[in-house]
Amino acid sequence: MNIAPRIETFRSTCPHDCPSCCALDVDVVDGVSIGRLRGSKDNSYTDGVICAKVARYSERIHHPDRLLHPLIRAGRKGAGEWRQASWDEALDLVAERFLAAEAEHGSETVWPYFFAGTMGQVQRDGILRLKHAKRYSNQFDTICTNMAWTGYVMGTGRLAGPDPREMAKADCVVLWGTNPVATQVNVMTHAVKARKERGARIVAIDIYANDTIAQADIGLVLKPGSDAALACAVMHVAFRDGYADREFMSKFSDDPAGLESHLQERGPEWAAAVTGLAVEDIEALARLVGTTKRTFFRLGYGLTRNRNGAVSMHAATCVPTVLGSWQHEGGGAFHNNGGIYRFDKDEITGTAHADPGIRWLDQSKIGRVLTGDADALQGGPPVTAMLIQNTNPANVMPEQALVRRGLAREDLFAVVHEQFMTETAELADVVLPATMFLEHDDVYKGGGHQHVMLGPKLIDGPGETRPNHFVFEELAKRLGVDHLSGFGRSERELIDGMLAPHGETYETLNEKGWVDVQPDFETAHYVHGFGYADGRFRFSPDWLAGPSPNKPPQALGPQGPADRLPAFPDYLDLTEEPDADHPFRLATSPSRSFLNSTFAETPGSVKREKRPEVTIHPEDAASLGLEDGAPVALGNARGEVHLHVKVSDKPRRGTIIAEGLWPNKAHLNGWGINTLTGADSVAPYGGAAVHDAKVWVRGL
Repeated sequence: MNIAPRIETFRSTCPHDCPSCCALDVDVVDGVSIGRLRGSKDNSYTDGVICAKVARYSERIHHPDRLLHPLIRAGRKGAGEWRQASWDEALDLVAERFLAAEAEHGSETVWPYFFAGTMGQVQRDGILRLKHAKRYSNQFDTICTNMAWTGYVMGTGRLAGPDPREMAKADCVVLWGTNPVATQVNVMTHAVKARKERGARIVAIDIYANDTIAQADIGLVLKPGSDAALACAVMHVAFRDGYADREFMSKFSDDPAGLESHLQERGPEWAAAVTGLAVEDIEALARLVGTTKRTFFRLGYGLTRNRNGAVSMHAATCVPTVLGSWQHEGGGAFHNNGGIYRFDKDEITGTAHADPGIRWLDQSKIGRVLTGDADALQGGPPVTAMLIQNTNPANVMPEQALVRRGLAREDLFAVVHEQFMTETAELADVVLPATMFLEHDDVYKGGGHQHVMLGPKLIDGPGETRPNHFVFEELAKRLGVDHLSGFGRSERELIDGMLAPHGETYETLNEKGWVDVQPDFETAHYVHGFGYADGRFRFSPDWLAGPSPNKPPQALGPQGPADRLPAFPDYLDLTEEPDADHPFRLATSPSRSFLNSTFAETPGSVKREKRPEVTIHPEDAASLGLEDGAPVALGNARGEVHLHVKVSDKPRRGTIIAEGLWPNKAHLNGWGINTLTGADSVAPYGGAAVHDAKVWVRGL
């Protein structure tokens, strides 16, 4: 007799590095396995919708290739020769090698290296507690957000904006530098609701005709890195044609007269030459947003992942300030709500143990660090030991030739705590099996919305998988720092302390599922002034000393050509421009089925994405003698990548797009797309310009 499985549904939260941070309803089958995942209809932002890759999460969590036991390298690095070990043996070895490295080179020789493979506050950031306690090298996080956050906050003074649910109340939604159909489905949920219920127009601005532009009412495809020129022209028209809200600017901005004078020579004709857009399309956009008070500018990360990134974000944020859009429900500019959360993370991160004299290593320059670049090492000792969690640098970081050479060093002792045998894990000395988000407790915050959300443990992890928190705690014991504050506490105890400013605990949040901490309308819309002490938006920011949520430590100072940044919004020629030897601009844009290197092992995602491809305009393909599906080489001074051509008119001529972050080994020559991207710092506060590489293209 067949017995029907027992299915219970629980609340959880997607842990992945997507600002949507979706609220989930998760089916647990017989208390031991995961069934269907759905977006929670009770959460006002998720609104019942999640992306297809997370809906298929049972494929990932029950994947047969998951790491199940600790492994110790038994042959040469990268040869795939391992022996199974107990947790005690593996952690004892890690502690022994870390202590030996420290004895030889000092504590800064150890580099705990991590990022956003989980956005959980406890499991992700607890590594900082161990780092501070042991005085290991600091990590300056630069791979993702710096240009975007810096550009936004330089204007507003605060990383926060209108309630993103207000998109549904807008009469025009401008999706600028973001492809939410592929990367943040909830943004489209609210934008489409505005179109259905209010007749709102959806405008999408990007560097190729992606899936979001296909669903928009108006799609503008501009040259990479030219967004600031478009913003300048829109503001020029606003001043010229009377759309500018002079009363608002007089009260809430620093120098509207200076901006107007600066923009006199930056009209639609000038911008058309820079962006490649038609003058009439620029005029039409300016007229639409200028005459539509409820225009919601949803500003993404894509427009900032080039060497003009911070300037482009600031310029785009200036547009609703010139128009006075912030005053209206369904108006203003939203990028990220990171500034609204009040967490007490001192215990989790061990701030009491921080030593201000410890050096900072740039996360994006890991290749340079590991190959001994003196500048990247900040004059300190070589890195000879690493603990790597929540990231896959052998695939995701720029300058891959250097990264892989550095990770392959025999004198580098690397420990990788992972869910799968990634290309980083393949180069490790010790590999530790990690849990997934439904197998441990954590708390999340929605950068793209306003909820504090719980992700409770729902099932046990397979085999001997253990959460990050277990690794921190066990290493602290072996390294002699477990007596320090913050250690010896469970995940739930740390969660209780972190949530105290919100008056919540693990138990109360478990009962509610989430807490809405969205500020009131007046605060979110800067009705009483922006985030600076004088309440004025900065059209003319202090690029060398202004605010940013991730400002470089004083020891690092301003980054890149910061002295070249403009006094007012403007287009700069800082991007890696094509030349005779490298006639194409490459952007490494996100795909619909992968999230960085995550999901590249999931059958459903791989089947949808098929293979690594580079999309080239038909006229460019014809000039190179390439047909659709042909194998090609892309190259520059950093290296060479082999993959297949996809001929399409989605990109402009001269721009080529490689969607998704496939494993290196999926490419024809074993080198992934980040072989071609650079790690040089973007002005003014650092970052990696992964959508900004000049390349040549040749048939194979």
